[in-house]
Parts: sequence; structure tokens; C-alpha cells
Amino acid sequence: MAFLAGMLQQSVAQEGENSWEKAQHQDGEWYASAEAQRIADNVLLYQHDNGGWYKNIDMADKLTSAEKDSLRSLKSKSVGTTIDNGATHTQLRYLAKVYEATGRKEYKEAFLEGIDYLLKAQYDNGGWPQFYPIREGYYEHITYNDGAMIGVMELLRNISKNNKPYNFVNAGRRKKAKEAIEKGLEVILATQVKVDGKLTIWCAQHDKDDYSPAKARAYELPSLSGKESTGIVEYLLKIENPSEEVKRSIRSAVKWFEAHKVMGEKVVWVKDTSYVEGYDRVVIKDDAGGPLWGRFNDIKTGTPIFVGRDGIIKQHLADIEQERRVGYNYIDNYAEDLLKREYPEWEKKY
Repeated sequence: MAFLAGMLQQSVAQEGENSWEKAQHQDGEWYASAEAQRIADNVLLYQHDNGGWYKNIDMADKLTSAEKDSLRSLKSKSVGTTIDNGATHTQLRYLAKVYEATGRKEYKEAFLEGIDYLLKAQYDNGGWPQFYPIREGYYEHITYNDGAMIGVMELLRNISKNNKPYNFVNAGRRKKAKEAIEKGLEVILATQVKVDGKLTIWCAQHDKDDYSPAKARAYELPSLSGKESTGIVEYLLKIENPSEEVKRSIRSAVKWFEAHKVMGEKVVWVKDTSYVEGYDRVVIKDDAGGPLWGRFNDIKTGTPIFVGRDGIIKQHLADIEQERRVGYNYIDNYAEDLLKREYPEWEKKY
């Protein structure tokens, strides 16, 4: 287990020539290359017997024979397989590209096992937990945080529509994918937070039973999430022939974003040798700054809140510890492109 613990501490996107991050964004012909297949073979090694993957692993790392043997011995250990931080649905997208380019059946088989894992992990109400098999605690919540559920639904939507490179998926699984995203849409609409009877946006995670905004880690309190809600709205915008309920959901969320954007402020990185990292992230006044939205926002007022590891709400980024300021993005221009381009283009249609 010591080997696996070390691997889990690696960054998903290292700066190496063939990092996992870069491997996901190559031209189509690259996925037929020996290097692409080497990485795909790694992806197969990291896949667990239940079809899922752990998170925060650079799949492009070159593995020794001993490391490969260690991974094979861990395949039956399913505790920890997850959709958090892009895990599982990201590996599946990669395998589909390499299968399309090479036709190697082992990539197809692993992909289909991963899809079965995602379909099995979905709650009956349409939501997805952060970990499957279920891990007790906040991991059980319906998880929008870090694009987890939306990442899964985008993949399943492409499969249901028989889009490339997923057009090798059989009709039975395509049907199940369509049913899964339909249930997922129902819970997205049901979890949109109402304040004084008006729809707003979403929390990063919601209770799986009563759908209320839910707490995760100490600094992730029940709140309205600018980042995660942007991703949800972007998903909704791509629905063909949206229902009136979907239209109302989109317009309500956009109205909230418009009403709660922060102007006249700017987020900057500054050198600061008083910290080990040598830098800090600060918010400064700037007449041309904005729009910005909080990662977490007070449910009643919609104003950004800043919470460190002590779990206490502060009003300014500078009020929380530097480790959190540089390690977590509390305020950014999350919905800027949504408001400037994506939503206006959608509104022209509907």
C-alpha cells in the first residue's frame, strides 16, 4: 500500500513532456501512437475490478515492473474508486480515443466496464455520490463539487447520442445512458436552491435524501456555489428542445449570477517571501476588475464567504489562512463566459 499511497500524492497534471493532462488533449492521430498506447496500458493497470479508478494519479508516469505488479495486486480493492477530481470519467474518455484510433479490444472492454460502474453508482433519484462503493460521510452526498456529476453526465450524454468516439457502445448501454441522464436532470432541477420562493443556483453537494445544501470538508459549508453552478448551467444549455422547467432553471440561475457578480475587484498573485511557497493570492481594488463570483456564497444574501480549516465564515479572502488562500480558489470569474457568450447564444434560440 505504501507504493499506492505515493502514487496518489502525485499531481494529475505534471509538467512532463507526456503528462496525463497533455495526453488528453492531442490531435486525433496521436492516439494511435506507441506513447498513447503506453499510457492507455497504464490506465488499464490502474482500473479496479469494479470498473472505477482512484483519483489524483498521473496516468502517464512510466512504471517499473515492480510498480505494475503492485497495481495488479490492488485491482480487487474497490474502496476509493470515485468520480471526484475527474476520476473515472476522464480515464474513460481517454480509452475511447485510443480505442477509436487502434481498435484494440482491451481498451473497449475496459471502457464498457467503466460505463457499467458509472451506471451502477447512480442513486435511484438520479444523483451520483462522490465515491462508489459508498463511502460513509459527506462522500455520500449528491456531488457537483469539482464537476463530478456533470462530468459523468456529459460523458453519458455523448454515449446516448452515439457521438464519436463513443459510437462503438452497444444499443443496450446507450439506452441505459439515456435513462441515467434523464434521471440526473430530474435531480439537478430538484436540487436548485430556492430562497424566498425564488430559484437561485446550487450547492457543491446536496443531501441524497432531502436534497438540502450539505456540508463537506470544514471549509466547504452549505452555500451557493459559483463554480459548480456555472458547470451545471453550461450542461443545461446543451439540452436539445429544453422543457419549460429547464428554461426556467437556466434563466433563474443566470439572473442570480447577474445580481451577485462582484465588480471593482481583482484577484492577483503576489510574491511574499514570508511564506514557504514564496507567494500569496490576494484580492485588490481595481476599477476595471470583475466580474467575480464566490466559490461559496451565503445562501440568503448571495455574498461570497471565505472559510478556512477552522470552519468559521470570514468576509474577506485575507481573513483566512494563507495555505487555503493559495490552495483553493475561493473567488474567480467563474460565470463570465456564461453570461457574455454562452447564455446569450442560447437565448437567441429560445
